[in-house]
Amino acid sequence: MRDLDLSNRSLSLSLSLSLSSLNPGMNLGAFSWDIIMARCQSLGNKSPIMKLSRAPPTPYSPIASAFSPKLNAVADPLILSQHACTWRDLQGSTHWENLLNPLHPLLRHEILRYADFVNACYKAFDLDPTSKRHLSCKYGKANMLRQVGLEDSGYQVTKYIYATPDINFPIQNGVPHGRWVGYVAISSDDEVVKKLGRRDLLIAFRGTVTNYEWIASLMSSLTPARLDPRNCRPEVKVESGFLSMYTSKERSGKFGLGSCREQLLSEVSRLVNKHKEDEISITLAGHSLGSALALLLAYDIAEVGIVGTRDHRDIPLTVFSFGGPRVGNLGFKKRCEELGLKVLRIANGNDPVTKLPGVLLNENFRLLGKTCAESPWSCSFYAHVGVELALEHRQRSFLDMRNPSWVHDMETYISLLTYPDATQHEEDIELAALIYRFRSFASNLMKGLRLGRSPKQHDS
Repeated sequence: MRDLDLSNRSLSLSLSLSLSSLNPGMNLGAFSWDIIMARCQSLGNKSPIMKLSRAPPTPYSPIASAFSPKLNAVADPLILSQHACTWRDLQGSTHWENLLNPLHPLLRHEILRYADFVNACYKAFDLDPTSKRHLSCKYGKANMLRQVGLEDSGYQVTKYIYATPDINFPIQNGVPHGRWVGYVAISSDDEVVKKLGRRDLLIAFRGTVTNYEWIASLMSSLTPARLDPRNCRPEVKVESGFLSMYTSKERSGKFGLGSCREQLLSEVSRLVNKHKEDEISITLAGHSLGSALALLLAYDIAEVGIVGTRDHRDIPLTVFSFGGPRVGNLGFKKRCEELGLKVLRIANGNDPVTKLPGVLLNENFRLLGKTCAESPWSCSFYAHVGVELALEHRQRSFLDMRNPSWVHDMETYISLLTYPDATQHEEDIELAALIYRFRSFASNLMKGLRLGRSPKQHDS
């Protein structure tokens, strides 16, 4: 504990000096290691830091993943074999049976790895209204993962994805344009491919940010998906706002962008054909609205097909959903199950977004002893797809939540996964989130200093 304390006090001092030189007016209190350690002392043995001091982490434990200088490391095949767990198990081949309660350490590691890829969308998204890249990605594809701290992930970004909802609503001048919502990447490093046991095609999506996206997320009407031109399946319905984000083209045509759907199916098909000789998996990960887009894409790939055949069950197709809402009705859920989609929903029990839409009319509805599936209005009931991993068991009412946005934040999800023993103590969770932000900021700052510039500067 003393070594940890001294090393991080040194980091805190150098960080404070560096921050002062970059921005003399910056409030350093939020990054003070003394404050963090004081809070740990007050929590005693409940603190995640105290737990860290008592039990040195293994190379692939969640705590090692949080504090190791190499983020997003891939579990070694030897570790997998020692835990009697294959990569197909982690991808949901058995619907994560016997891996969720308690949460298997390797599955926790894998979920955190994909969570980092999703969080990279937020780190790279440019919210500066004065920037020429406003509401797009700050960095070029070649160095995006390096800029967000995932240079050792072994993945290469191949395409950026843009989406826009086709919404007529007077919230601002003009029409909605395509905004950067995520990226496609593939495991390109041979050593990482060997450790993974396959070549992993990854699509990561961010959540709701712009006004148009908020409107799309709050549209609760169901509409037939109709993604397969050979069979429209009118009973398969999805939320109209999500479908609009997925299928709408930019009205102005300023950038010549196709719809989010067209961009994704084209790139996924290209990569699958390029690596058709390799064992391959397709993994989709998203947060909030991004998880809805991930599920729609997974359904689309399985329903329509991407290489001229309708049966892609030999290619594992997995969705990791973080704080995701319901996407479709019972017909959509049933069809996803028929297509063999593997969906793991990581949900904070206090997150209201995971209970929307369909707060009342959902898969849990009961009336006079009848389930929603037995109701004549079953096609109008929303239903979650997949298996749920609940992170927070202490339920509270919506009115009792002090900060609803905090419980839905992607970094809160990462903290809940990284510090599972802290989930019964809200103070521990807040501390875990603070430590995660401290570590992430320090990493980006030191990288910026090594390159001789402020971390706020953008790369081309």
